[in-house]
Amino acid sequence: MINKQVNNIKEAVKGVKSGMTIMFGGFGLCGIPENSILQFSKMEIFRLTCISNNAGIDDFGLGLLLKRRQIKKMISSYVGENAEFEKQMLSGELEVDLIPQGTLAEKCRAGGAGIPAFYTPAGYGTEIQEDKEVRIYNGKPHILEEALSADFAFVKAWKGDPAGNLIFKGTARNFNPAMAMAGKITVAEVEEMLPAGELHPNEVHLPGIFVQRIVLGQNYEKRIEQKTTI
Repeated sequence: MINKQVNNIKEAVKGVKSGMTIMFGGFGLCGIPENSILQFSKMEIFRLTCISNNAGIDDFGLGLLLKRRQIKKMISSYVGENAEFEKQMLSGELEVDLIPQGTLAEKCRAGGAGIPAFYTPAGYGTEIQEDKEVRIYNGKPHILEEALSADFAFVKAWKGDPAGNLIFKGTARNFNPAMAMAGKITVAEVEEMLPAGELHPNEVHLPGIFVQRIVLGQNYEKRIEQKTTI
Protein backbone atom coordinates (compact mmCIF):
# COMPACT_ATOMS: atom_id res chain seq x y z
CA MET A 1 0.00 0.00 0.00
CA ILE A 2 1.27 3.47 -0.89
CA ASN A 3 2.14 5.50 2.21
CA LYS A 4 2.97 9.18 1.77
CA GLN A 5 2.34 10.16 5.37
CA VAL A 6 5.17 11.94 7.20
CA ASN A 7 5.49 12.14 10.97
CA ASN A 8 5.40 15.87 11.55
CA ILE A 9 5.34 19.28 9.94
CA LYS A 10 9.14 19.59 9.98
CA GLU A 11 9.39 16.54 7.74
CA ALA A 12 6.57 17.88 5.57
CA VAL A 13 8.43 21.09 4.66
CA LYS A 14 11.82 19.42 4.14
CA GLY A 15 13.57 20.64 1.00
CA VAL A 16 12.09 24.13 0.90
CA LYS A 17 14.88 26.65 0.22
CA SER A 18 15.31 30.38 -0.17
CA GLY A 19 14.40 31.75 -3.59
CA MET A 20 11.79 29.08 -4.37
CA THR A 21 8.29 29.61 -5.75
CA ILE A 22 5.65 28.32 -3.34
CA MET A 23 1.88 27.95 -3.74
CA PHE A 24 -0.31 28.23 -0.66
CA GLY A 25 -3.90 27.04 -0.96
CA GLY A 26 -6.92 28.57 0.71
CA PHE A 27 -9.47 31.30 0.20
CA GLY A 28 -9.22 34.22 2.58
CA LEU A 29 -8.30 32.42 5.79
CA CYS A 30 -10.42 29.39 4.91
CA GLY A 31 -8.48 26.24 4.11
CA ILE A 32 -5.00 27.73 4.43
CA PRO A 33 -2.14 25.39 5.43
CA GLU A 34 -1.76 26.94 8.89
CA ASN A 35 0.80 24.46 10.24
CA SER A 36 3.08 24.74 7.20
CA ILE A 37 3.03 28.54 7.22
CA LEU A 38 3.80 28.64 10.94
CA GLN A 39 6.74 26.30 10.39
CA PHE A 40 8.00 28.51 7.54
CA SER A 41 7.97 31.48 9.93
CA LYS A 42 10.45 29.63 12.17
CA MET A 43 12.86 28.83 9.33
CA GLU A 44 15.68 30.86 7.79
CA ILE A 45 14.25 30.90 4.28
CA PHE A 46 13.87 34.15 2.36
CA ARG A 47 13.33 35.67 -1.12
CA LEU A 48 10.26 33.52 -1.66
CA THR A 49 7.82 33.99 -4.50
CA CYS A 50 4.42 33.14 -3.02
CA ILE A 51 1.32 32.35 -5.06
CA SER A 52 -1.86 32.61 -3.01
CA ASN A 53 -5.32 34.07 -3.45
CA ASN A 54 -4.44 36.60 -0.75
CA ALA A 55 -1.85 37.08 1.99
CA GLY A 56 -3.66 36.35 5.22
CA ILE A 57 -3.82 39.05 7.89
CA ASP A 58 -1.12 40.87 9.81
CA ASP A 59 -0.54 38.26 12.50
CA PHE A 60 -1.81 35.10 10.84
CA GLY A 61 -1.33 33.10 7.67
CA LEU A 62 1.12 34.55 5.15
CA GLY A 63 1.12 37.75 7.18
CA LEU A 64 3.61 35.98 9.46
CA LEU A 65 6.05 35.56 6.57
CA LEU A 66 5.55 39.13 5.37
CA LYS A 67 6.45 40.46 8.81
CA ARG A 68 9.75 38.56 8.73
CA ARG A 69 10.45 39.82 5.20
CA GLN A 70 10.59 36.24 3.94
CA ILE A 71 8.53 36.98 0.83
CA LYS A 72 10.11 38.77 -2.11
CA LYS A 73 7.13 38.59 -4.46
CA MET A 74 3.39 37.96 -4.03
CA ILE A 75 1.20 36.70 -6.85
CA SER A 76 -2.38 37.04 -5.65
CA SER A 77 -5.81 38.44 -6.44
CA TYR A 78 -6.26 40.97 -3.64
CA VAL A 79 -4.59 42.55 -0.64
CA GLY A 80 -7.24 41.52 1.87
CA GLU A 81 -7.21 42.58 5.52
CA ASN A 82 -3.44 42.84 5.66
CA ALA A 83 -1.93 46.24 6.44
CA GLU A 84 1.63 44.86 6.24
CA PHE A 85 0.99 43.58 2.70
CA GLU A 86 -0.38 46.98 1.70
CA LYS A 87 2.52 48.83 3.32
CA GLN A 88 5.22 46.75 1.62
CA MET A 89 3.41 46.88 -1.73
CA LEU A 90 2.97 50.67 -1.73
CA SER A 91 6.57 51.26 -0.62
CA GLY A 92 7.91 49.06 -3.42
CA GLU A 93 9.61 46.74 -0.94
CA LEU A 94 7.41 43.84 -2.04
CA GLU A 95 6.95 42.84 -5.68
CA VAL A 96 3.26 42.22 -6.34
CA ASP A 97 1.33 40.79 -9.27
CA LEU A 98 -2.37 41.38 -8.68
CA ILE A 99 -4.39 39.08 -10.94
CA PRO A 100 -8.18 38.81 -11.34
CA GLN A 101 -9.37 36.02 -9.07
CA GLY A 102 -10.82 33.85 -11.82
CA THR A 103 -7.69 34.29 -13.93
CA LEU A 104 -5.48 33.30 -10.98
CA ALA A 105 -7.52 30.14 -10.43
CA GLU A 106 -7.32 29.27 -14.12
CA LYS A 107 -3.56 29.96 -14.27
CA CYS A 108 -3.09 27.45 -11.44
CA ARG A 109 -5.44 24.93 -13.05
CA ALA A 110 -3.64 25.29 -16.38
CA GLY A 111 -0.29 24.74 -14.70
CA GLY A 112 -1.52 21.49 -13.21
CA ALA A 113 -3.03 20.36 -16.51
CA GLY A 114 0.15 21.03 -18.49
CA ILE A 115 -1.43 23.85 -20.52
CA PRO A 116 1.24 26.55 -20.99
CA ALA A 117 -1.09 29.50 -21.62
CA PHE A 118 -4.67 30.51 -22.43
CA TYR A 119 -6.67 33.53 -23.60
CA THR A 120 -9.15 35.40 -21.40
CA PRO A 121 -11.11 38.67 -21.73
CA ALA A 122 -10.53 39.46 -18.04
CA GLY A 123 -8.19 42.41 -17.60
CA TYR A 124 -8.33 43.72 -21.16
CA GLY A 125 -8.04 47.51 -21.22
CA THR A 126 -6.37 47.64 -17.79
CA GLU A 127 -2.79 47.53 -16.52
CA ILE A 128 -3.08 43.75 -16.52
CA GLN A 129 -3.02 43.82 -20.33
CA GLU A 130 0.38 45.53 -20.55
CA ASP A 131 2.97 43.63 -22.62
CA LYS A 132 0.57 40.74 -23.28
CA GLU A 133 -0.59 39.41 -26.62
CA VAL A 134 -4.18 40.30 -27.59
CA ARG A 135 -6.40 38.31 -29.93
CA ILE A 136 -10.00 38.66 -30.97
CA TYR A 137 -12.35 35.74 -30.30
CA ASN A 138 -16.08 35.95 -30.98
CA GLY A 139 -15.71 39.66 -31.54
CA LYS A 140 -14.11 40.29 -28.13
CA PRO A 141 -10.45 41.04 -27.32
CA HIS A 142 -8.71 38.43 -25.17
CA ILE A 143 -5.28 38.62 -23.53
CA LEU A 144 -2.78 35.78 -23.31
CA GLU A 145 -2.12 34.57 -19.78
CA GLU A 146 0.64 32.10 -18.93
CA ALA A 147 0.08 29.19 -16.55
CA LEU A 148 1.52 29.08 -13.04
CA SER A 149 3.44 26.29 -11.36
CA ALA A 150 5.58 26.07 -8.24
CA ASP A 151 8.49 24.23 -6.67
CA PHE A 152 6.22 23.33 -3.75
CA ALA A 153 2.47 23.57 -3.20
CA PHE A 154 1.11 23.51 0.35
CA VAL A 155 -2.58 22.76 0.76
CA LYS A 156 -4.96 21.96 3.59
CA ALA A 157 -7.77 19.41 3.44
CA TRP A 158 -10.54 18.29 5.75
CA LYS A 159 -9.90 14.56 5.41
CA GLY A 160 -7.17 12.49 3.83
CA ASP A 161 -5.54 9.07 3.86
CA PRO A 162 -1.91 7.88 3.78
CA ALA A 163 -2.08 7.50 -0.02
CA GLY A 164 -2.70 11.25 -0.35
CA ASN A 165 -6.36 11.17 -1.35
CA LEU A 166 -8.07 14.35 -0.14
CA ILE A 167 -11.51 15.70 0.69
CA PHE A 168 -11.90 19.46 1.09
CA LYS A 169 -14.64 21.26 2.96
CA GLY A 170 -16.64 24.21 1.66
CA THR A 171 -14.71 27.22 0.41
CA ALA A 172 -11.39 25.42 0.89
CA ARG A 173 -12.05 23.82 -2.51
CA ASN A 174 -11.66 27.15 -4.33
CA PHE A 175 -7.87 27.06 -4.73
CA ASN A 176 -6.49 24.04 -2.90
CA PRO A 177 -7.19 21.36 -5.55
CA ALA A 178 -5.85 23.43 -8.46
CA MET A 179 -2.71 24.41 -6.59
CA ALA A 180 -2.13 20.83 -5.47
CA MET A 181 -2.00 19.82 -9.12
CA ALA A 182 0.41 22.63 -10.06
CA GLY A 183 3.16 21.94 -7.54
CA LYS A 184 6.23 19.90 -8.42
CA ILE A 185 6.07 18.67 -4.83
CA THR A 186 2.69 18.93 -3.13
CA VAL A 187 2.36 18.75 0.64
CA ALA A 188 -1.10 18.30 2.16
CA GLU A 189 -1.92 18.85 5.80
CA VAL A 190 -5.24 17.41 6.94
CA GLU A 191 -7.58 17.74 9.91
CA GLU A 192 -8.44 14.04 9.89
CA MET A 193 -6.26 11.15 8.70
CA LEU A 194 -8.31 8.07 7.88
CA PRO A 195 -7.01 4.55 7.23
CA ALA A 196 -6.46 3.57 3.60
CA GLY A 197 -9.72 2.48 2.00
CA GLU A 198 -11.94 4.50 4.35
CA LEU A 199 -12.52 7.34 1.88
CA HIS A 200 -15.22 6.50 -0.66
CA PRO A 201 -13.88 7.07 -4.20
CA ASN A 202 -16.95 9.13 -5.12
CA GLU A 203 -16.21 11.55 -2.27
CA VAL A 204 -12.54 12.17 -3.08
CA HIS A 205 -11.94 15.67 -4.48
CA LEU A 206 -8.25 15.20 -5.26
CA PRO A 207 -6.65 11.80 -5.93
CA GLY A 208 -3.39 10.98 -4.21
CA ILE A 209 -1.42 10.93 -7.46
CA PHE A 210 -1.07 14.72 -7.10
CA VAL A 211 0.21 14.57 -3.50
CA GLN A 212 3.78 13.67 -2.53
CA ARG A 213 3.54 14.18 1.25
CA ILE A 214 0.65 14.22 3.70
CA VAL A 215 0.69 15.10 7.38
CA LEU A 216 -1.89 15.19 10.15
CA GLY A 217 -2.23 18.82 11.22
CA GLN A 218 -2.71 20.13 14.74
CA ASN A 219 -4.28 23.05 16.61
CA TYR A 220 -6.12 24.72 13.75
CA GLU A 221 -7.41 28.18 14.65
CA LYS A 222 -9.65 28.64 11.59
CA ARG A 223 -9.80 32.40 11.95
CA ILE A 224 -11.90 34.71 9.79
CA GLU A 225 -10.78 38.06 8.40
CA GLN A 226 -13.61 40.16 9.82
CA LYS A 227 -16.49 39.58 12.19
CA THR A 228 -19.70 41.42 11.54
CA THR A 229 -22.20 41.70 14.38
CA ILE A 230 -25.68 43.14 14.29
